[in-house]
Amino acid sequence: PAIETATMSFTGAIRRTAARRMSSVDWSSPVFKGDHELAAMVGSFRAWTAQAEAMAEKYSAPPAPIDFASAKKGVRDVALVDALEAMYKGSSPPPQTYEWSAEDQAKKADLIEDAKGSMAFTAEMIDDTQKEILFLRKNKTSRDMSTNDMKEVYPDIAEEVEDEIERREWFKDTISK
Repeated sequence: PAIETATMSFTGAIRRTAARRMSSVDWSSPVFKGDHELAAMVGSFRAWTAQAEAMAEKYSAPPAPIDFASAKKGVRDVALVDALEAMYKGSSPPPQTYEWSAEDQAKKADLIEDAKGSMAFTAEMIDDTQKEILFLRKNKTSRDMSTNDMKEVYPDIAEEVEDEIERREWFKDTISK
């Protein structure tokens, strides 16, 4: 009984921690809605966690005792119910516990570190992309933009055009070979 209580309270603590962490996630964030595949995966993950939470709640308490007396009233073969009752009272299976292996813990820790690394890379890419968007908005091509302005904004294209002029490739980008 003491082990069962400790296991149940430990499991309850895990559930409370998971519930707290899950509630801190903003599921309505645009990050989860941008890609249909990601949105489907997030939806299935949320359904899985809800199902796990419901099952944990359902099986957190010991089962109610079986009412063999009412079963005997509804069955013609009372001896069968008596045999089941004797088997039930004589049986005491050991509780099943799960031990998280050190090898599996190490694998999960590696996955978490990899995810943190890719998250940092993604954050860096987002910053670079936002800077690029600001640059492009600031230097938007318009009728008022001169050729020199375009050369300053797009030096790689200007260099390519100058090379084409020097090699006398006048229609390189307009006529297929």
